[in-house]
Amino acid sequence: MSAIRILIVDDAVFMRTVLKKMLEEENFEIVGEASNGIEAIKKAKELTPDVVTLDITMPEMDGVTALPEILKESPNTKVIMCSAMGQQPMVVEAIKKGAKDFIVKPFQKARVLQAIENIMSK
Repeated sequence: MSAIRILIVDDAVFMRTVLKKMLEEENFEIVGEASNGIEAIKKAKELTPDVVTLDITMPEMDGVTALPEILKESPNTKVIMCSAMGQQPMVVEAIKKGAKDFIVKPFQKARVLQAIENIMSK
């Protein structure tokens, strides 16, 4: 089976780095990174990743707003929302708009891997 291709979207370089390292250790292919929703939409269209990890709170365009556009540009991509504690209403909204799962910061490797496994087995 080929490696699952992932696009990481977060405005914090630190969070992208943590997630990237975590996923690369498990042999996922990181095809790109974006720091806001506008970049995420462009990259999703270009790269058609299997999975997008999408931060909810970002400058220029937040994850909940970008989500339907990402799915329009790359319909087979599965999106996992990344949220800070206390963002449950936005997570619920994102799930309604098509996100498949969510992970909470700070990231726990086991939960991140479980989320990817969950959405890829559906």
